[in-house]
Amino acid sequence: MKWIAPCASAAAATLLALTATAQTWPAKPVRVIVPFAPGGGSDLTARPIAQKLSEALGQQFVIDNRGGAGGAIGMELAAKAPPDGYNIMSMSGSFSATAATRKLPYDPFDALVPVVELGVIANVLLAHPALPVKNTRELVALARAKPDTLVYASTGVGGLTHMSMALFLSMAGIKMIHVPYKSTGAAMPDLIAGQTQVLLGGMLGSRPFYTTGRLRALGVSSAARWPTEPNLPTLAETVPGYVTGTYYGIFVPKGTPPAIVTRLNTEINRILGDGSIKKTLEAQGLMATGGTPAAFATRVKKEYNDWVKVVREANIKVE
Repeated sequence: MKWIAPCASAAAATLLALTATAQTWPAKPVRVIVPFAPGGGSDLTARPIAQKLSEALGQQFVIDNRGGAGGAIGMELAAKAPPDGYNIMSMSGSFSATAATRKLPYDPFDALVPVVELGVIANVLLAHPALPVKNTRELVALARAKPDTLVYASTGVGGLTHMSMALFLSMAGIKMIHVPYKSTGAAMPDLIAGQTQVLLGGMLGSRPFYTTGRLRALGVSSAARWPTEPNLPTLAETVPGYVTGTYYGIFVPKGTPPAIVTRLNTEINRILGDGSIKKTLEAQGLMATGGTPAAFATRVKKEYNDWVKVVREANIKVE
């Protein structure tokens, strides 16, 4: 009994300290690391969420774009940032793909903690309008007739768009030349200019370009036709069994106080339930989800395991 009381008092003091931390956080601006250049899906998802967090919590949530290496540069920056609640990361499914294809100088599953899933989205296969194809079947036929002549862009070697396209090429039995960029936003100008011809990217960053005719959408990567694009065929209708997509979510460095993680999760779930935000995201093709840290962690690890299997079975090589 002599030691039970002090232990109980210490536990109570710790609980009070954690509660106080959550109540006073944030006391200064929060950096939101986006491991891609402006204009990509991760960036477009992060900005409205950051704005709503700023309004709700009374401090600025400032976007810090750090593109390159399929998201690996920004991921490392976030992994090594102080775990004080003032450094968070908004990241796509490139987290899982990059972890599966690169030998990173740290363990991303140990160094970065999933907080909340923001939403999920399908990929869209895009082509420059000058390319003489109107659908996925015609693109596959052209690539077979002219192997290693068509050029496709990606958001970085070993990143999600690279891996998704490499899988598509493998399953379709075709070959194209790969040109990596730092993000979807960085790749789009060259694709629109015709310097590259094809890109398989997230609908969120792609939709403004194919709905205005600057690019042509050939198909979506979901198993069934996407709710917001019912007239767009699935890629699986041409390449049976091909299905990919991506999540978007928030991570924090390991060691971030649990009370802050809980508050951040609670606030973002509330924001995602707001009709205006949900409508904004879904208009761009993103299906808002939310949920618990545990549920998001499960998805992140599952997709990592899926990509590891794809890399092995399709013999995909990261240059």
